[in-house]
Amino acid sequence: MSERGATTPKLSFHAVDSAHWADFERLFESRGAPKYCWCMVWRATPEEGKLTGNANRKAAMHQRVKDKVPVGLLAYADDEPVGWCSIAPRDTYRRLVKDDTSDDDGVWAISCFFIKRELRGQGMTKRLLAAALKHARAHGAMVVEAYPVDADSPSYRFMGFVPMFEQAKFHEIGREGTRRHVMRRKLRAAKSS
Repeated sequence: MSERGATTPKLSFHAVDSAHWADFERLFESRGAPKYCWCMVWRATPEEGKLTGNANRKAAMHQRVKDKVPVGLLAYADDEPVGWCSIAPRDTYRRLVKDDTSDDDGVWAISCFFIKRELRGQGMTKRLLAAALKHARAHGAMVVEAYPVDADSPSYRFMGFVPMFEQAKFHEIGREGTRRHVMRRKLRAAKSS
């Protein structure tokens, strides 16, 4: 049972690729979803940043998916997309930390979570984070970086909260601005089969 008394759904996870684009689109166009940004805030090139509007952001994200650029994971309850985590190689984003000049090699970044409203408060974000770490490791990530905020933060809440990342063995390495904590977790190499 969840905190709200409902049964916690069984989840499966899939990377957003051409085969899952329609599900990503359906999730992002659902009520309360982030269709205003299409998770392009940290990805937009300077040229794309000049193009405003949901349709342009959606088209830019769709182009990345068609080009096979990793963008993140969908969480499914049965066959219904119910959650999203933006996890991808850090070099596919603009700099998430202004003064960071460190090498991107092997570093992936988490910049956003979205869970459908009716499933919030059931530990879904923790489960999505665990799946995202597994996904990144399977694709060669050696480090995952995240930028969560404190629970009372008035903004950037979509990036997650510090305690969840601490529980997942992330360690703070700095701050970005007054709200975002910069946290990292080293990953063990994926086992070869």
